[in-house]
Amino acid sequence: MSTSSPPAASSLPATRYRIAPHDPHAHLFEVSVTVAHPDATGQAFTLPTWIPGSYLVREFARHFVAVRAQCNGQAVAIAKTRKDTWHAAPCDGPLTVTAQVYAFDLSVRTAYLDANRGYFNGTAVFLCPVGREDAPCVVDIVAPAGAHDWQVATTLPLDGAKLHGFGTYRAANYDELIDHPVEMGVLATASFDAGGVPHDIAIAGRQHADVPRLARDFARICQWQIDFFGGAPFTRYLFQVLALPDGYGGLEHRNSTSLICRRDELPRAGEEAISDDYLNLLGLASHEYFHVWNVKRIKPAVFVPYDLTQENYTRQLWAFEGITSYYDDLVLLRCGLIDAPRYLELLARTITNVQRGPGRATQSIADSSFDAWIKFYRSDENTPNTVVSYYAKGSLVACLLDLELRRDGESSLDALMRALWQRFGRPGIGVPEDGIQKLASELAGRDLSGFFARYVEGVDELPLPAMLSDVGVDMTLRPTAGAKDRGGKPAAGPVDRCALGARIGGDQKLAHVFRDGAAARAGLSAGDVLVAIDGIRATSDAVAAVLTRGTPGTVVRVHAFRRDELITADITLAAAPSDTCVLTLAASPSADALARRQAWLGA
Repeated sequence: MSTSSPPAASSLPATRYRIAPHDPHAHLFEVSVTVAHPDATGQAFTLPTWIPGSYLVREFARHFVAVRAQCNGQAVAIAKTRKDTWHAAPCDGPLTVTAQVYAFDLSVRTAYLDANRGYFNGTAVFLCPVGREDAPCVVDIVAPAGAHDWQVATTLPLDGAKLHGFGTYRAANYDELIDHPVEMGVLATASFDAGGVPHDIAIAGRQHADVPRLARDFARICQWQIDFFGGAPFTRYLFQVLALPDGYGGLEHRNSTSLICRRDELPRAGEEAISDDYLNLLGLASHEYFHVWNVKRIKPAVFVPYDLTQENYTRQLWAFEGITSYYDDLVLLRCGLIDAPRYLELLARTITNVQRGPGRATQSIADSSFDAWIKFYRSDENTPNTVVSYYAKGSLVACLLDLELRRDGESSLDALMRALWQRFGRPGIGVPEDGIQKLASELAGRDLSGFFARYVEGVDELPLPAMLSDVGVDMTLRPTAGAKDRGGKPAAGPVDRCALGARIGGDQKLAHVFRDGAAARAGLSAGDVLVAIDGIRATSDAVAAVLTRGTPGTVVRVHAFRRDELITADITLAAAPSDTCVLTLAASPSADALARRQAWLGA
C-alpha cells in the first residue's frame, strides 16, 4: 500500500468556471465548473453555507434550480447528497457541472439578474470541487445577448478580459474567487487615487449623482485610512454602489465592497453641504473600507482560515464590527468632511439607539457576538428585549476604551489598532480570544481586565457621562420628541411626557412591546393592531397627543385587534424615559480635559 501527499497548490490544474445570464427575464444565471482530472471515485462539489461578514447560514444552494454533469459530450450521473453538496459519478476526461441559479435578491450577499443589471457574490454561484480548494481558478464572464453597453465592475484579476469588460478573469484559489463580487450593467463610473493606489466607483441603478464629488469625498476617506495604517494592502480597490428608492447595506471584501443606498443619499450637483442622507452613505463607505484592515486581515483566530461549511464562533465580533463602527464616523471628522459638533451629533444618535434597547441590560456584547448566528441576524418581535447590537454598543465600548487609553495621555485606540495590524493583520495571524484585552492592557501599562469584565463580558451601564466629561464633552439625556427623533440635537418640539412601552409600526401595529413597559403590563403583545385610544381612532397623531399631553399614572383604554379578535386593555401610562442623547462641546473645560479633547477630536 503506497501513500502520497496531496499535490501542491501550484501543481493542481486550474478549475475553469463560466457564468452567463441564461434568462434575465426569469432571473437565471447559468454557471458551469470544469475539472480537468476528476477524482477516480467520483467528484464532489459543494457550496459555502455562509459568507464572511454576514454571520448567518445563508444556504445559497436553495437557489440552484437544476444541476447536470457531462464528460466528453456524454451525460454523467450527478446526485445531491447534502443540502449543499452534489456528487458526480466517475468519468474519464474533463468533468463539467452546469447549474441554473435563480438570482433575484436585491442584497449585497447573493445574486441578482434582470434585463438591466446583473450581480453576484461567488459564494452564491460558484460550486467548489472538493479537494481542489487550492487550485487556481479561471472564470469566463459572458455578456447577455444584446447588452452592448454593459460593463463589468470587479476586482478579479484580469486574464484576457479588458478592464470593465466581459471575458476571462482569474483567481489564485477558490477562497480568492469568492471574495471578488461582480457587478454588471450600465454603470456610472469614476476613478481616483489614494495612497498611490487606483480606486474605482461603479454605480448601478437610476440616479442623478454628482459622481466627481462622490469620488473626491471617498478619496479623502480612503487616504486618511491608508495613512492611518501605514499603507494599502492591495493594488486596486472598487466601490460597487447600487442606488435604490429605498435600501441600505454593505459587505466588505478583500479589495472591494458592495454598497446599497437610497438614491437620495447620493450627492447632487450644486449641493455643497453634506446632508444627513449623504452622511449616511459616507459613513457606510468609511465603515466597509475600514474592514480592509479590521476583519479582512485583522481577524479572530477562529477565522484563520475560514471554514465556510459551518458556523465559526467567536466572542470578538463586538471589536471587529464595533471598533469599525466607531471609526466609520470618526474618520469623517478626521479627514475633514465634518466638524466636531457634527461628529458628536452622530455619536449621540448611537448612544440614543443603544439607550432605547432594553436588551443592553440582558445580553453582553461578547454574548451577542457569539450568538450572532441565532439571534442578531434572526431578529423577531422580542429582539429588543433580549439582544444588544455588537455594532452599536460595540462602537460605544470602543469609544470608552479609546477614552480609557487616552486618560493618562500615553496611548489610544489608534495605537491599539496599529499594533493589531502589525502583530496580527500584516503577518496573517489570527487574534486570540483574549488578544485585544491583553494588548490594550499592555498599551495602557495597567490591567484592564475589569473594564472588559464590566463592559464587554458584562452588562454594566456604560459610564459615558463621566468619561466624556473627562474630555470636555457634555452629555445630556432627555425624553424623545416623537417617532422621528433620532437624538443628537435639542428637541425641536414638545417631548413625550409619557411612554407606551412599545414601538409602533405601520397601520398602528405594535412592532415591539418592551419588557416591563406599560403596554406589556396591560397585556398587549407585539402584532396587536391599535384601533382606538380613549375612544379616539388610534392614528399616529392621536397616539402622539396622548404621550405628549398625558400625565404619568393616567389610565387610558385601548382597543386593539389580536389576529381577528377585538381586545380591550387599560394602560397605565409610565413616565417617558430619558433615553435621547445630546452631546455638546463643554464651554469651559479644564486645561487637561481640553488637551484630551483636542487630541481626540481636534477641537
